[in-house]
Amino acid sequence: MAHEDIALMEPMLPTQGNRELEDLAMTLVKKGSALSSYLNPVVQKSIGNLVRSMNCYYSNLIEGHDTHPRDIDKALKNDFSNNPEQRNLQLEAKAHIEVQKLIDNRELEGEVSSTEFIARIHKEFCTRLPAELLWLDNKETGKKLEVLPGELRNSEVKVGRHHPPLAKNVDKFMNRFEQAYDPDVLSQIQQIIAIAASHHRLVWIHPFLDGNGRVARLYSHAYLLHTEIGCSLWSVSRGLARNVEAYKSALMAADAPRKGDLDGRGNLSHENLVRFCSFFLNACIDQVEFMGNLIDREELLNKMKIHISEEISVGRLLPGSFQILREALISGEFRRSHAQDLTNYKERQAREVLSRLLDNGYLISDTPKGAVRLGFPNDAVERWLPRLYPDY
Repeated sequence: MAHEDIALMEPMLPTQGNRELEDLAMTLVKKGSALSSYLNPVVQKSIGNLVRSMNCYYSNLIEGHDTHPRDIDKALKNDFSNNPEQRNLQLEAKAHIEVQKLIDNRELEGEVSSTEFIARIHKEFCTRLPAELLWLDNKETGKKLEVLPGELRNSEVKVGRHHPPLAKNVDKFMNRFEQAYDPDVLSQIQQIIAIAASHHRLVWIHPFLDGNGRVARLYSHAYLLHTEIGCSLWSVSRGLARNVEAYKSALMAADAPRKGDLDGRGNLSHENLVRFCSFFLNACIDQVEFMGNLIDREELLNKMKIHISEEISVGRLLPGSFQILREALISGEFRRSHAQDLTNYKERQAREVLSRLLDNGYLISDTPKGAVRLGFPNDAVERWLPRLYPDY
């Protein structure tokens, strides 16, 4: 097709007044806004680091890359496998986490729906990858194509049965994308629905030669943060990955042309766009509820108490450990000297309890004598935050 009109991508949003989507958006606003009040901000930041790794794990899984959480943890410590394939997967995971950290810390410039911002996500991710992962095999021509970080694609592609816009027209479609999903022209409810709709339309445009699915999920995370509904404590990627076939089917269905006069007025199916938005928003709500149950303070304290009692019984930790960890959960961080008050031990004994917790990663500190805060060693994650990862 030599000429492509941007109307091929319409409708950009479901028709206003859709009760189902508006109710889902309101539910997400209510539950998402409340989640950040569950824990002390210092503890939230620590759990946010775990969730960032979880997001990476599940986003990789959607791409068919099963990188074990322990291998991701090693990659963050620059401990890479000698197996080249496994090492590349670790580098890919580390790149994803570093880019999401930039997003979480608001260190990427640009309006969230802009081509500039989305291209930055792609650039930051790809520049962190090994060179061999930046080449793509064109199955139709047999040629290898180089993936240029942050550059819109300059080659034609086919994704399953879907033919994305011609390369020469990608910038035109991205301009329409930017205008339609600009949060400044949308109400809060429209913004939430737009996050879902734009997720599909970004994948539909397929602006980059490779990495579009991952970029779309990072973009959705960024947009959720922009609305202040998203936060570092949850990730939609887990919800999408746990229903990956339904996710891919919903994406594919929303590629379809409209079915007739009762299916909207655009080129693409309005009905299927509504269904995708419903699927996406339900996945968001499911993950907010999942994390809300997981980090409920009383439930978390109970799990911690049981686990620490077991660790004390086998001699890995010392009596008095739970009192210290409870304070770390509630207060976020505290001076080391406070361990005496918490345990009612003498200085030397309290220091031994504290030292054992630090040695085993249950407490962490930025300096050898600085304040301590709650840590999450691998074994603790499995016990304190069950089902964060499958079979951690």
